[in-house]
Amino acid sequence: MSEIDEKLRSELQKQGIFVVKMQDLYNWGRKNSIWPLQFGLACCAIEMIATAASRYDIARFGGEVFRPSPRQADLMIVAGTVTKKMAPQIVRLYNQMPDPKYVISMGACAISGGPFKQGYNVLKGIDRYIPVDVYIPGCPPRPEALLHAFMELQRKIDGQKLSGADKAEFLKPEQPSEFPVPEFGEHDLNPPANPRTYHPPVVEKQ
Repeated sequence: MSEIDEKLRSELQKQGIFVVKMQDLYNWGRKNSIWPLQFGLACCAIEMIATAASRYDIARFGGEVFRPSPRQADLMIVAGTVTKKMAPQIVRLYNQMPDPKYVISMGACAISGGPFKQGYNVLKGIDRYIPVDVYIPGCPPRPEALLHAFMELQRKIDGQKLSGADKAEFLKPEQPSEFPVPEFGEHDLNPPANPRTYHPPVVEKQ
C-alpha cells in the first residue's frame, strides 16, 4: 500500500469504516467462529471438557459452541484412544461435517496409539484415515495445550488463500471432502490406512 492509501485508510477508520480484503474478512469470520464437535473418546476428553468450562473458557477464543451434530460442526477434536472399533465411526462423523472442516489430534493415543500402541485393538494414529491439521502431544495434554493448538489452527485459517495456485485445500476440486469408512476385516480394519491421507516416512536400512 502506498503512503496515500494508508492515509486514506486511517481517515476512513476514524469514521468507523474499515477497508480490508475479502479474503481477510472471510478468514477473520471463520477463525473466530469455530464450532467443535461434541464428543470424546478417553481421558483426553476430560481435559477438553475442562478447556470449555469456566476456568479456561475456550469461548474467549471463538470456540463458543460445542455442537452435538457433525452437520453443525467444523472442528473435530479427536480426544483420546482410538480403538479399531471406534475408528469407522470417527471417519463417518468426519464425512458428515461440512467443508471447511479441521481436525485436532489431541494426546499421544490419538497421534500414535500412545501407551497402548502395541495393543491389537488400538489404532496407531487417527491420521491413518483422516487428515490432521494440528497435533497436541502429551498424556494427557493440559487445557493450556489445547488452547495453544486452537490458536495454531486459527493462525492456519487466517493464512489460507481463497484463490491462486496455493489456495486452501478444501477449495481444490481434486481434494476429497469424504474418505472411505474402514470395515472390519477378518483380522484388522480394511483398508489398514487411507493412502490419500496417510504417508508414512520411508525408512531405508543401510
